[in-house]
Amino acid sequence: MYLTIKKPMKLIQKGFTLVELLIVVIILAILAAIVIPQFSSSTVDAQEAALDSNLNALRSAIELYKAQHGGKYPGQVAATGATCSAGSAGTGAIDTSQAVISQLTLYSDKTGATCTGAATQTILGPYLRKGFPAEPINNKGSLAADIAIQLTGVALAPSAATGGWAYDNKTGQIVMNSNALDSGQVNTYASH
Repeated sequence: MYLTIKKPMKLIQKGFTLVELLIVVIILAILAAIVIPQFSSSTVDAQEAALDSNLNALRSAIELYKAQHGGKYPGQVAATGATCSAGSAGTGAIDTSQAVISQLTLYSDKTGATCTGAATQTILGPYLRKGFPAEPINNKGSLAADIAIQLTGVALAPSAATGGWAYDNKTGQIVMNSNALDSGQVNTYASH
């Protein structure tokens, strides 16, 4: 009988070599260089889509207000003066952004006077139930100070990239108050 003795096998190395690790890191870097710009452009695309959506909602609300208030656009009359049996009276003198906000976000009567609550006198509106939206590029426009009112009746053409909204209460036109170019670098945000 022969006795067989097993010799210890060489220890098997576990892990990766430096070259293998470098190859993996280089592949990950290439993938990141491809994917990251796609995410940043999708953010801009989402902001521009939100801008278009907000403008459509505002334009629809403005036109509905005009149809229900004898051809008057929001802001052409004062939002004050309502006798409110529910809530409190709205604010905003004639030709002011506060009147535009009140007349689109509160309950109103046929003359444009507003109340925070629905009552027998204030049966119209609100036309924007979630409040006046901010423009999503600069996140401005939900405050009265962020709405530039124009009273000329000519097409709006913002001269600076300030953000917020530009509104003409003679024509009902509303645009983003910016002359900056959009992501396509062809149109200004005001042309949306």
